[in-house]
Amino acid sequence: MRRPSLDPAPLAELAPDLVVEVHETATSTNAVAAERAREGAEEGLVVVAEHQTAGRGRLDRSWETPARSSLTFSLLVRPTVPAADWPWLPLLTGYTVAKTLRAEGYAAGVKWPNDVLIGDRKLVGILVERVETPAGPAAVLGVGLNVTLNEDELPVPTATSLALESGQAPDRTHLLVELLRSLREAYDAWQAGGEDATGRLRSSYAAACVTVGRDVRVDLPGGRVLTGRATGIDDAGRLVVRSEDGESVVVGAGDVIHVRAHVRPATSGPEE
Repeated sequence: MRRPSLDPAPLAELAPDLVVEVHETATSTNAVAAERAREGAEEGLVVVAEHQTAGRGRLDRSWETPARSSLTFSLLVRPTVPAADWPWLPLLTGYTVAKTLRAEGYAAGVKWPNDVLIGDRKLVGILVERVETPAGPAAVLGVGLNVTLNEDELPVPTATSLALESGQAPDRTHLLVELLRSLREAYDAWQAGGEDATGRLRSSYAAACVTVGRDVRVDLPGGRVLTGRATGIDDAGRLVVRSEDGESVVVGAGDVIHVRAHVRPATSGPEE
């Protein structure tokens, strides 16, 4: 499968709202964007790597794919919303990426808090990080989307790619432009809209979240496990789980190691 480089012309047309720098190789786009933020880069900087050699996911899980087989990028933003609202950034990013991919014809859904799936297979990893800078705190929205990976190139057996799902290689430049436009638009609307915008995001996210309504197993630090039915998303973006004893428990993204679908053991009928 051909893996052409990104076309710089459509990316340049995103300026001045978005300024895109493309690196042939980078250790981590989040790390590069964070350094740019500390150097004074303004909101709207995008760092893209054709080949990311030391990408990281949540909880420092590694994320590496062959050159030009993915879209790996980080968007720098400088939110002015209260710090209590910052936990919505990962959910906003995951929801917007999934919505954009659905508009492109892919059956994408978001798994709480921010993975994007097709079916039960992971398509997109997202890592949002806070960065302290001389100009104040910033956030880096990092996205890694599998585009043309073959089965034997997937980082884990439970992953997938757009090419595997559709049978053809999409135009990576077109996808990147659409994703960046959607992310900037969604972020600006959320930032300007206050509580009403967060409320709309919560409703839209819950409707698109494949975790809500499913039985789940939540692995917590210290070997603790919570099992039950995921029933919704609360006002702070946390997952609400009705445990097997009927109690409603809320868990935040920073409190969990894994959230997986959980199959309840079958109950045996009366003996004959």
